[in-house]
Amino acid sequence: MRVAVFPGSFDPITNGHLNMIERASKLFDRLFVAVFVNAQKQPRFSVAQRVDFIRESVRHLPQVEVDQFSGLVVDYLKQRQCTVLVRGLRTSTDFESEWQLAAMNHALHADVETVLLPSWGEHLQISSSLIKDIASHGGDITPFVPPVVLQGFLSS
Repeated sequence: MRVAVFPGSFDPITNGHLNMIERASKLFDRLFVAVFVNAQKQPRFSVAQRVDFIRESVRHLPQVEVDQFSGLVVDYLKQRQCTVLVRGLRTSTDFESEWQLAAMNHALHADVETVLLPSWGEHLQISSSLIKDIASHGGDITPFVPPVVLQGFLSS
């Protein structure tokens, strides 16, 4: 069975993330979307909310499981008996940082391989940080997030 992990903070999940999840779910028999818990950050949404947003958004993908983790992603991979990480690329800057992370993860766990998926045109500009900024100024985020996330912004 081909198993992979797509980790991230997903604060919030965007249509760009969903595109990556849908594409990765076609490459692997099972895909864990792992929400990273970082106590040093002040997220807009709680971990539970982020997990719920993703679960609602991927209900149509039975091979996708949503989970959470803290600590090193390589430790989470070991826990899941998995050696493949999926990461997304939007820009050349992303490539440089993802390449460095992939090398470090491989140094920490020699069996880890990283699969980098490029974003497609309509998703290149989307980032969680930009979504939060646009929403905080009353801008319309409808085209960039799944409906459950839009509801989350409207109800908070």
